[in-house]
Amino acid sequence: MVPAPRANPDLVGHESAERELRRLVEAGRLPHAILLSGPRGIGKATLAFRFARFLLANGDDRTNAVAESGLAINPESGVFRRVAAGGHADLLTVERAYDPRRRRLRGEIVVEDAREITSFFRLTAAEEGWRIVIVDGAEEMNRSAANALLKVLEEPPRQALLLLVSHSPGRLLPTIRSRCRRFPLFPLARALVTRLLRRYRPELAQDEVEAVAALSDGSIGRALELAEAGGLTLYRSVLELLSQISRLDVIRLHAFAEQLARADAEDAYRVGGELLLQLLARITVCSACPRRGGEAIVDGEDEAMRRLVGRADAARWAALREEIEHAFASTDQLNLDRKQAMLGVFFAIEELTR
Repeated sequence: MVPAPRANPDLVGHESAERELRRLVEAGRLPHAILLSGPRGIGKATLAFRFARFLLANGDDRTNAVAESGLAINPESGVFRRVAAGGHADLLTVERAYDPRRRRLRGEIVVEDAREITSFFRLTAAEEGWRIVIVDGAEEMNRSAANALLKVLEEPPRQALLLLVSHSPGRLLPTIRSRCRRFPLFPLARALVTRLLRRYRPELAQDEVEAVAALSDGSIGRALELAEAGGLTLYRSVLELLSQISRLDVIRLHAFAEQLARADAEDAYRVGGELLLQLLARITVCSACPRRGGEAIVDGEDEAMRRLVGRADAARWAALREEIEHAFASTDQLNLDRKQAMLGVFFAIEELTR
């Protein structure tokens, strides 16, 4: 099982960012706010907590087992253990909170969460060092929360660091982005995702590992979610339904949508939606430039793609993908019927391909 970012001692694929952060510390040029951006599941939050531990640690906690440019500290140290347990007095984590009424995480970070940052930074550091705030999923702040954060950035306290982790930095206020030192992180190489999958999911067959790695788009987090939620089976089901879109099997489609709409299938529903959007993006690319379609991930994919690509031009496929993405987001935010949402996606694709 992969440790949570706050407790994960390992970081792979982002050595250059790690070296640059270490260089800024040693040069005494650390900014008051850093934006770690990039696709979901590639290690941004892991790097944020790794950097926070490094700043909070004293010399004895920093391991000698890594290169001088690294940020690792001893996993057995008190600092590491307290950060992993969420109990370090000089580190605050802000993320979407649990909504007891809906019995799920809130859809956004609200202003009350952001105001905790102001209160936290007013405190004196408990250990006479840095005070650090990590905002995990910064683009999920609503407008009020973003404005509260902006006030902190406009008057940053001394010896304090704000680490923003964002999957979609374009959704942040431009005034927030402009006040941060940006560290864009990039997808992991497929070979690296494959190696990590073998480590964390050794029970997977080699062909499954390779297919999941190909679907992951360079994200080990996404690869593990796909493996956990039966992503390959879902992907094959989506392809089979789309390959018959001109004579859509309505009974089979209803069974598929019903399966994903069950109360205990939230992960499968989310993964199924992401796979549909990913496939539509590939169809759009193939429609615009047939030679850039990429390799087939599972059997039957080439045939399904060929049937769909010629039914509409790239602009129409792109517009449909955007419309479907918005529909999924609205279903989640407004707690609408997931079965109807999934049915609506396939009926919209059927309409486009007539």
